[in-house]
Order: sequence, then structure tokens, then C-alpha cells
Amino acid sequence: MPALTTYQTRIIPEWVDYNGHLRDAFYLLIFSYATDALMDRLGMDSSHREASGNSLFTLELHLNYLQEVKLDADVDVHTQIIAHDSKRLHLYHSLHLAGDDKALAANEQMLLHVDLAGPRSAPFSDDTLNKLQAIVAEQTDLPVPDYIGRVIALPPKK
Repeated sequence: MPALTTYQTRIIPEWVDYNGHLRDAFYLLIFSYATDALMDRLGMDSSHREASGNSLFTLELHLNYLQEVKLDADVDVHTQIIAHDSKRLHLYHSLHLAGDDKALAANEQMLLHVDLAGPRSAPFSDDTLNKLQAIVAEQTDLPVPDYIGRVIALPPKK
């Protein structure tokens, strides 16, 4: 199975900057909507949050801008589960022109499953873990993305 297509949208005028490109913040907005869609796929939708008192919080993310995205472009977000444990989810989103495999942007995220009453970390339910494991099993043939585990740093002074 290829990476999941978790979100699709058209780039609207309110998202475009003075250069005619998608504004920085709206790349993250699009990836955030893709994360919401993944949560729905895992059974962690709003009714689940109300019933269980649990949700996902973003601990860290990295965003790489690879190509320009312009007004009226139809884009898809592809999502790959990189890893998970009983409380955390490491995922990778990539932004593409609809129907194209070339990545326009890359987004790595580390999410934490949280009991909102605390808030404090909490283990995923068995149902969510089973759904995560099923996606991982379907994605075993996918290569490790190029933009995973990157660090922001200037080269050391000589």
C-alpha cells in the first residue's frame, strides 16, 4: 500500500502571499488537517474524544519547503506512519500536486496520546493500536522518507 492520502484541497487566495506562493503557515494548516483526518481514520474523532477524554497533542514537528505551491493548485497530503509505541506516534506527511508523486513539502511530526483530564500521557486504546498496526503492516514496503530525523543547525565554525 502506498502512503495514505489523508487530505485534499485547492489553494485559495487567502492562503497566498505577495509572491503568489502558499504562505508558510498554510503549509502547516494543510498538514494539520491531514493529521485530523488520520485521527478520524484511527477512530479518534470528536465523539471518541468526548467519550474517552483522550486526544493527540503535537510534541514536535519539522517542516521542509521543497517546491513552490501556487494559487488554485489542487494538492494532496500523503501520510506514512514511521513508528509508534503505546503512547506516541511518529508520522510523515508530504504535500503533492494532485495525482503527482513529487513532494512539494515534507512534514515530520511526533504526537503524544493524552488524557485530557490531566493533561498527562496515556496509552492508546487497543482498538487504536490495532488500527495503527494495520496501517504500518500495509506500509512496510514504503521507503524511509528523505526528510525524517533532520536537525536544524549551522555548520560548526572553523
